[in-house]
Amino acid sequence: MMVLMKTLQVILALSVLILIHEAGHFFWARVFHIRVDKFFLFFDIGGTKLFSTRMPWFVKVFPKAADWETEYGIGWLPLGGYCKIAGMVDESMDTEQLKKDPQPWEFRSKPAWQRLFVMSGGVLNNFLLAIVLFCAILGIWGDNYIPNDSPVYVNELGEDLGFRTGDRILRYDDYIPTDFLNLQADLARRQVRQVEVLRGADTLTLYMDQSLMGAVVNTPGMFDIALPFVIDSVMSTSLNAGAGLLRGDRIVAVNGVDSPYLQDAQKVLRAHPGEALPVTVIRSGDSLSMTLQVDSLGMLGVYPRNIAIEHRSYNLAQCIPAGCALAWDTVTGYLRDLRLVATPSTGAYKSVGSFVAIGQVFPSTWNWHQFLYILALLSIMLGVMNLLPIPALDGGHIVFCLYEMITGRKPSDRFLMVAQVIGMALLLLLMFLAFGNDIARLIH
Repeated sequence: MMVLMKTLQVILALSVLILIHEAGHFFWARVFHIRVDKFFLFFDIGGTKLFSTRMPWFVKVFPKAADWETEYGIGWLPLGGYCKIAGMVDESMDTEQLKKDPQPWEFRSKPAWQRLFVMSGGVLNNFLLAIVLFCAILGIWGDNYIPNDSPVYVNELGEDLGFRTGDRILRYDDYIPTDFLNLQADLARRQVRQVEVLRGADTLTLYMDQSLMGAVVNTPGMFDIALPFVIDSVMSTSLNAGAGLLRGDRIVAVNGVDSPYLQDAQKVLRAHPGEALPVTVIRSGDSLSMTLQVDSLGMLGVYPRNIAIEHRSYNLAQCIPAGCALAWDTVTGYLRDLRLVATPSTGAYKSVGSFVAIGQVFPSTWNWHQFLYILALLSIMLGVMNLLPIPALDGGHIVFCLYEMITGRKPSDRFLMVAQVIGMALLLLLMFLAFGNDIARLIH
């Protein structure tokens, strides 16, 4: 059931994104009176279609459909979609139309500035969709975040970079991080060279070893919140229900091992399941000694005090600029991610994934907030990816239009065909990399 729910969410999300993207091309093509031959969700490779407005039964039910110049349909291969614009060199590799004289309603007959709008329409729609979704999310649910005012609990990689548990991160080069959950991502994305930390009462500067940035990208959990083990409440079914623990007690040592943070205590407790261990508790400034029972899972049966989570609410006037700012931050963050992927030494290319990886980020049960947020992220990813100057993508066509507008020289149809083949080959290699990474992750 979980796999089915994730699969349905992936299909729904990709369908929405494809339709919105291709509608951008379609809209500007019709604005400039360019004929659109086909508008398809998914690919109808081999001419196989799940649905088409040219199917006899549809024409019989809607006779006027026979006069529509655009064929609308759904293909069988759910790897994208397309808007086939007359007189344009695209992934269909239809060369027959190029052998005929250009017609006034064809893409190739229009001036470069109009073709630029047509090719930019899909990306523009993706960014607009993300802005609308972010504004709606902030207006309905607000925003939750963990402020960067807590010390970090670091793993072995963090220690190799010079961090120590208890440090509070103040600055990355000239950037001041504000969200604790983004500390590791920002460290990698910004390829930070100097980190200013507060260690005890001293402010120190750490110099980042750039050879370890690849490990930062591929090692999740480098920074956790160094959370003091303060008791919030004791479970009624706990083995320690009558041990005398009170709300606000702080455990600072377990079995003679100093445990200033919750993570320290957990390591000791998990090593002694089912045992009774001596602990040191601080209560109102006094140090108390107790003996607590560890259950079979290595736990005390208590609820520790929660992490402080900040919540921000937005009214209509506030959610629009906040949604635009969030969209911009997401775009710049994804561009930094792409820079990491394009740098082999970081190993970030190993994180590239296909539809399998996309499916894993969706929740196993329906959640409108998470679905819309992921949809906004994917819309930005699709928009940014399509801006890459690869001939088979919108970005490649945009580059050719800009070249023509600047130089006054239009690339030949033969050049565009060769460039399209090269671009499709590059995309095929990227697809193999993505599927290969997904398979490797599933195996491991």
